[in-house]
Amino acid sequence: MRIKRLHFISGITISIFIALHLLNHLSSIFGIEYHIDLMDRLRLIYRNVWIETILLLAVLIQIFSGIKLFLSTRKKGVGFYRKLQIWSGLYLAFFLIIHVTAVLVGRYILDLDTNFYFGVAGLNTFPFNLFFIPYYSVAIIAFFGHVAAIHAQKMKKSIFGISVNHQSMIILCIGIFVSILVLYGLTNGFAGVEIPEEYNIMIGK
Repeated sequence: MRIKRLHFISGITISIFIALHLLNHLSSIFGIEYHIDLMDRLRLIYRNVWIETILLLAVLIQIFSGIKLFLSTRKKGVGFYRKLQIWSGLYLAFFLIIHVTAVLVGRYILDLDTNFYFGVAGLNTFPFNLFFIPYYSVAIIAFFGHVAAIHAQKMKKSIFGISVNHQSMIILCIGIFVSILVLYGLTNGFAGVEIPEEYNIMIGK
C-alpha cells in the first residue's frame, strides 16, 4: 500500500508538469516564437532548484515504484484497461529514463538551451524522425492511456449518461488527437523545421 501511495503521489506531481509541458508543445501550432515565449514563462515556475529537485525525485519514485508494482501484480493483468495501465506505464518508464537523461546531458554536458530546437532536431531530420515520431507519439498516447486505465478502474459512476468505459475511451482518443496536434506543431505543419547550427550535434552533424 505504501508503494501504491508513493506511485500515486509521484504520478500526480509528474502529471501537473506533463500537462504544462504538453500545453507548451501544443502552443507550437501558433509558431516557434510563441512556443519559446510560453516556455520562458513556464520556466519561471518549474526551472528552479527546488521544483526541479522535486520533479526529478518524483520521476525516480515513479519509475522505481511502477516497476515494483508491475513485478508484483503482472499476473493480475486481466481486461483491456488493466493491460493498458501496465503497458502504458512500462513505456512511460522507458520514455522518462531516456528523455530526462537527454535533457540533463543537453544542459550540463552539451551546454545547450533545451528549448524547442533541442526537442525537435531529431523529429525533423531523416532518418532520425523514423525513431522520434513514434517515440514522442506513443509517449503522449501512453500518458493519456495510463490516465484512462486508472479512470476506468477507479471511477464508479457514469457522467451525463456516458459509461465509465466510454469515458476512458474518450480520454484515450483525446490523447491520440493531442499527439497528432503536437507533431503538427513541432514539425511546422509537417513541413519541417530548420535546425540552428548549434543543435546539429543532436543529429550527428
